Amino acid sequence: MIEVRWHGRGGNGAFTAARLLGHAASIYEGKAAQAFPSFGPERRGAPVLGFTRVSDLQITDHSQVYDCDCVIVLDETLCDAVDTTAGLKDEGIYVINTSRDREDFMKDPRFDKIKNLVTIDATDIALRILGAPIVNTVLLGAAVGATGIVSIDSVDKAIDDIMRKSLREKNKAAAREAFDMLQAL
Repeated sequence: MIEVRWHGRGGNGAFTAARLLGHAASIYEGKAAQAFPSFGPERRGAPVLGFTRVSDLQITDHSQVYDCDCVIVLDETLCDAVDTTAGLKDEGIYVINTSRDREDFMKDPRFDKIKNLVTIDATDIALRILGAPIVNTVLLGAAVGATGIVSIDSVDKAIDDIMRKSLREKNKAAAREAFDMLQAL
């Protein structure tokens, strides 16, 4: 089983990304999947968590994800508000939306032990392609590129299923650009 934890702020789409990943895995790749949110104070901008589990077998665990294979951080400022690295497995993948480079993060003791830390300027991609700093599908593409948990084609189909028609093409392009960037590493 692969377990993913999404760190975001209320309103920036962490749960939507978790749900899109689960949908791609279950509907288009024939896997078992769960996607669910965890909210604290229910207000826009407050830290929120999203979770996705994907497995080849039936998933019977319905608890929050504590030990995860992948952490996705939609907003870099969350690193100062909560411990986004908690529970990341030794070989886990940590993907963060930032304009800073990986080496800069590795100088920080909070991140220096992470073997698979990936930085991506998802905000820049979102602004260029979507015209707004909404990074959830960009980071979904990055997560898929970093982990191979599902194919990018399955992500495209999930976006077609879940998002409004007017948003689909730009979001697929944003996800694919991030995916391609990670595949090139």
